[in-house]
Amino acid sequence: MNYIKGKLKKIIFHNNDSGYVVALFRIKETNDATMQDKVNKSITVTGIFTEVNIDINMTLYGEYQKNEKFGMQYVVASYEIDVPTTKDAIIEFLASSFIDGCGERTAKKIVEHFKEQTLDKIKENKDNLLEIEGMTAIRAAKIYNSLINYNKSSEAILEFQNLGFSIEECSKIYNKFKDRIDEVLKDSFYDLKEIIDFKKLDNIFIRNFGSNSKIRILACILESMQIISNSSGDTYYYREEISNALNKEFNIILGDEVFESVLNELAESNKIVFKDRKIYLEKYYTAEENVAKSLKKIDSHSIQKIADLMDKLVNLEKRIGIDYNADQEKAITSALNNNITIISGGPGTGKTTIINAITKLYIENNKLGPQDILENIALLAPTGRASKKLATSTSLPAYTIHRYLKWYKDSNDFFYNEYNKTNHKLIIVDEVSMIDIDLFNALLKGISSNVKLILVGDTFQLPSVGPGLVLDDLISSEYFNFVPLNQIYRQSDNSYIPYLAKDIKNKEISEEILTKKDDYAFFQVNSNKIKEMIEQIIKISVKKKISEKNMQILAPMYKGENGIDNLNVALQNIYNPASIRKNEINYMDVIYRENDKVLQLVNDLDKNVFNGDIGYIKSIVGNTITIDFEGNIVVYQKKDLKQIKHAYAITIHKSQGSEFEHVIMPISTSYYKMLYNKLIYTGVSRAKKSLTIVGDAQAFARAINNDYSRNRKTTLKDKIIEVYNN
Repeated sequence: MNYIKGKLKKIIFHNNDSGYVVALFRIKETNDATMQDKVNKSITVTGIFTEVNIDINMTLYGEYQKNEKFGMQYVVASYEIDVPTTKDAIIEFLASSFIDGCGERTAKKIVEHFKEQTLDKIKENKDNLLEIEGMTAIRAAKIYNSLINYNKSSEAILEFQNLGFSIEECSKIYNKFKDRIDEVLKDSFYDLKEIIDFKKLDNIFIRNFGSNSKIRILACILESMQIISNSSGDTYYYREEISNALNKEFNIILGDEVFESVLNELAESNKIVFKDRKIYLEKYYTAEENVAKSLKKIDSHSIQKIADLMDKLVNLEKRIGIDYNADQEKAITSALNNNITIISGGPGTGKTTIINAITKLYIENNKLGPQDILENIALLAPTGRASKKLATSTSLPAYTIHRYLKWYKDSNDFFYNEYNKTNHKLIIVDEVSMIDIDLFNALLKGISSNVKLILVGDTFQLPSVGPGLVLDDLISSEYFNFVPLNQIYRQSDNSYIPYLAKDIKNKEISEEILTKKDDYAFFQVNSNKIKEMIEQIIKISVKKKISEKNMQILAPMYKGENGIDNLNVALQNIYNPASIRKNEINYMDVIYRENDKVLQLVNDLDKNVFNGDIGYIKSIVGNTITIDFEGNIVVYQKKDLKQIKHAYAITIHKSQGSEFEHVIMPISTSYYKMLYNKLIYTGVSRAKKSLTIVGDAQAFARAINNDYSRNRKTTLKDKIIEVYNN
């Protein structure tokens, strides 16, 4: 393979997370005939480096190629740090910035004494350096530790590369685990799942260490439990479930005695918890227990009630011209006169109106100025779009829970936690049905127990993506003040969306679903005509000046003729067709184009962009993609495009916490078991001004009567009852 030898002379760019570096490299030697004229000259190099060391002799393997924006660059595939062997090279190395405590004069003394064996002598025993005139024990220790760490990183990287990890993965592994890299290699290999996909990690382990190691069996049992939770939302499992998942996912079959033995070993190491016949991952058992205790602690504080609250509410009604119904009055007064209140209602029942009233009355009663509001009131939601909707409707700041608690992505920890709590006195959390047990536990750990906590949601929406059934468990425990909202407010005399949502919830669908309304239409077409009909509707909407910003297609799944991936290709051709004036980039057979509507798939607090956020591609230059998320400009590299998808059509799951002016929902028999009541209800309730359903009326009716969404196995309700009874 072609190589260049030399030194990094200047770092132009360095991404600490990925290890990606752009630098100037001075070439001393190369075996590439086309680069002989570059010897003793500096060129630009790019690639992944585990550690960036200026003026250290290195051999880089790669290819010199042209970048459209930046010109010629040497793209590094892999590299080696050269071990110095001659006396001059050893002096140069010891005097470099990499070795602490050793300047050029000292380096010469050491090499004059130990000759070519210098490095071996230092590594053999740091006290050997005390033979050098003027050397102190402290300086000897610094030189020794620098050399050992240098060798340790190089050896570790080489070892991980030999196991089968890429240089980029090696960089991430070393930067994450450098303080215990030996332990990870010997005993905790599967800890690497924090940054490496588990299945890939498992394949590398099998290839190098075999499939029957107890280390592997223990790790695969834990991963099997996590897979069950990810797919079912359960927080506990039974032995047979774990055994079946272990066999299905990893082809591991254990006898009863061996299986029981390894489960006991996991329990003894506090990785899992036994409770009667139930088996928990320790984190879910602890999370449910902590949530129950935290809620009781909040509930146990003395209640700060507002005097003459009903009179103040009546005055507010007069001032802003709203006549609250009985349920809304109860929700507002209960929330302000209790420590914990849960408010649940479907679309059109006035949840936003209630939140506005609660905040206004609290601000007025406590005479809060602008700065006081920021210090006393926190409005939260689980997603970026939900928090923006909350901020828009209240004219107050609102945050995602991750942003509020200051999430550290690398460690998956929060700045605000049980040891460092926030001090807000009124906290309102919207879209609580979307919050899983882990996030709810983190929130309760991070807030003061002396707080009014108001939880707002819709119990009939899809449950959280992550494990748990938080909102339902809180309500069914019957220990918290709960106000259901049932009355729907009409948008117009012929409006239908909120009533359709209610009918779906109650499984009371009639032939009226086929009748056109002011805000609703159902187009009956065969499955093979759904995409064509959606294209026609979109073309008509474009002529009516309804842009893709206000139009959203919601579908249950990605694959298939009427799946999201296929729909996005068709919709991109209508909304944002190819043009010589628009740059494009191809990633995993998907073409992304300037002006494309895209969806963020993961949380990234550093970039202030969150799972479910929708943005537009502003520019594509080379492999750099700039996306505008409602004024938040985020820059991606091509390899980061796994974090986004086109958003002309998105899943109903991803739409939770959002509202869209106009919604089109395809309904096809090809969606199979994805057609079920809660999914359809959630999709319908996303529409604000108009809802258009395209497809099979019989499939729609079957979906409404399908309770496929199975009951999750959780014990939060039991933990709450237990805590409150003790």
